[in-house]
Amino acid sequence: MASHPSTNATRWLVANKVAFTPFSFPWVEKGGTRHSSEQLGVSEHAIIKTLITETESGVTLCVLMHGDKQLSTKALCRELGCRNIEMCEPGRAQRMTGYQVGGTSPFGLRTPMPVYVQATILDLSSIHINGGGRGFLVQIDPQVLIDTLGGIAVECARDR
Repeated sequence: MASHPSTNATRWLVANKVAFTPFSFPWVEKGGTRHSSEQLGVSEHAIIKTLITETESGVTLCVLMHGDKQLSTKALCRELGCRNIEMCEPGRAQRMTGYQVGGTSPFGLRTPMPVYVQATILDLSSIHINGGGRGFLVQIDPQVLIDTLGGIAVECARDR
């Protein structure tokens, strides 16, 4: 396997025998998935962002979404049977995940939490997702999100 940064995410991937290809690039504040897409020369649809959210009862959730889409909290509420979901405050998200905002990965989270995956992500042949650091993505088979990570497929995307 190629040389890569050692992060909680890469250690989790190696421990779970998940094949991945690492990609590092210069991180830009507020560059988001568009910047990642441009740096790697791949579709923004295949760049998967990790969103940390919270329900009205304080349950923290990890939601994986296409880079070129937005999270529909209304659709996710319908899927989960709750009344309200909001983005987690950045400091709380960092404490819960162990990752800096902009470098959050669903792998190796400090605090275990349910992981919800926009169902259409599973239609892609491969995805690029954060590897646990700003400017560091890993390319994996999206089925890993369900089979190894235990993610739950949901319909919660909307156009930006």
